[in-house]
Amino acid sequence: MKIPPENDQFSLSNDRISSLLDDIPLINNFKGKWSSIRAKLSDLRTQLIDVSEFPNSSSNPLSVDFLHSVLKALSEAAFLSEKCRNPELSDGKLKTQSDIDSVLAKLDSLLKDGEVLIRSEILHDGAVSSSSSRREAVRAESRNLITRLQIGSIESRVLAIESLLKLLNEDDKNVTIAAAQGIVPVLVRLLDSSSLELKERAVAAISIVSSVDGVRHLMIAEGLQLLNHLLRILDSGSGFAKEKACLTLQPLSISKENARSIGSRGGISSLLEICEAGTPGSQASAAAVLRNLASFGEIKENFIEENGVIVLLGLLASGTPLAQENAIGCLCNLVAEDDNLKLLIVREGGIELLRSFWDSAPSVHSLEVAVELLGLLASSSPIAEALISNGFVDRLLPALSCGVLGVRTAAARAVHELGFCTKTRKEMGEAGFITPLVNMLDGKSVEEKEAAAKALSSLLQYTGNRKIFQKEEKGIVSAVQLLDPSISNLDKKYPVSLLASVMISSKCRKQMAAAGAGLYLQKLVEMNVDGSKKLLECLGRGKIWGVFARS
Repeated sequence: MKIPPENDQFSLSNDRISSLLDDIPLINNFKGKWSSIRAKLSDLRTQLIDVSEFPNSSSNPLSVDFLHSVLKALSEAAFLSEKCRNPELSDGKLKTQSDIDSVLAKLDSLLKDGEVLIRSEILHDGAVSSSSSRREAVRAESRNLITRLQIGSIESRVLAIESLLKLLNEDDKNVTIAAAQGIVPVLVRLLDSSSLELKERAVAAISIVSSVDGVRHLMIAEGLQLLNHLLRILDSGSGFAKEKACLTLQPLSISKENARSIGSRGGISSLLEICEAGTPGSQASAAAVLRNLASFGEIKENFIEENGVIVLLGLLASGTPLAQENAIGCLCNLVAEDDNLKLLIVREGGIELLRSFWDSAPSVHSLEVAVELLGLLASSSPIAEALISNGFVDRLLPALSCGVLGVRTAAARAVHELGFCTKTRKEMGEAGFITPLVNMLDGKSVEEKEAAAKALSSLLQYTGNRKIFQKEEKGIVSAVQLLDPSISNLDKKYPVSLLASVMISSKCRKQMAAAGAGLYLQKLVEMNVDGSKKLLECLGRGKIWGVFARS
């Protein structure tokens, strides 16, 4: 098939290729290399024919740029072939060989660009009319940019990715459309670019894609190839690139498999270094990744080896509010069920740092991790005493009545841990802890209800607090409702213990019976719930024998 004569660019390219193919057999120098050039020229001519058959090939900017690059390379090849026909090789053998290798590399690059151009749908796209939908316009622009990112010079690719960043930053819907067109694997390949500028913009674009829930799975699908690129950026990238790499790692590090890969490839060490000396933004992002990693027990040893607790406490002392919040969240995951790390936090001034963060927290939401850490530290009695002496009982009370579910739930759990002795239980009862905990028995979530019942079962071990509880109008009824077996994922031993502690009161027994406790308890006895049988017997007799020791 002949290239249409009316298309001057394609016709001129075809003529130059034909001329070169005729000249090459006449060249006696570097015959092997010129044979390779001849094969590539034949392939390039086939590609030009394919491109010319697209209806928009003569007007599409990418097609026009491709043709310009082809003509430039063909001119260099023609000039070089003329020099090589001269046996003297005026520029010398080494220089000529270098020039031939350069032409071969350019033809290789053009063949790859042509393949991308033909394989893409960009040459099918016409001009987007004013009546076209916004979605179709974004889809066409995405295809255009995806193609531009894969062909041409570094400079042209940088311009393309700048346009892509602008498109992605406009709207999450644009991100979804671009991802559907295949932008993710293209961006991942750009992370291997020799251009620092292109690489930084690529990781910035990837971080935007990773922030959109609907397309996050496409990032995860890139697997170790993407992880390895990101970890290299953590080691040697700029502050900007490190921050964007950390943002991308946040959703990736939720996976146990990815967490293991990050830990085994030195990622924790790199992330801790960023926490120590990175930009404020990169510190917060790195701490968020570490927070995810610390939730996997097998990774904990890596933190210990890298002195991670000390680094996180340093970030808690001097980081931004978000960095501090993520550092505390990471510490929560690290110290769970590890008394040695809890004691290390206390020795290194962790209680004072926690108190400082608590008092300056930018929002109630950010307090959730602080309250959680308080509860974890308080599970160790010696530490609990230190926390009480540092005024955390007074700080905890408002958290029980705040409007954030997670904070309330964490606060109730902390009350249970801090109420380890009669003195503290008495202090909490007199301070007004009972009422908000009773309100939480009717809370929005099962976790909130269970945490409140658990805290009350601890506080009501003090006699004075039972009297306060009995005065709460809905306390008994709310506790009885938690006995209902249909409320799943709630440990029934806590409402059973709570009710058992006030069984001595005839008024309370009547309230329990009226609220249906007997029927619920019969079912709990069948389920072998601790304390349910004894509570049912006491309710039936109207007496209490041995439910708790009198003092």
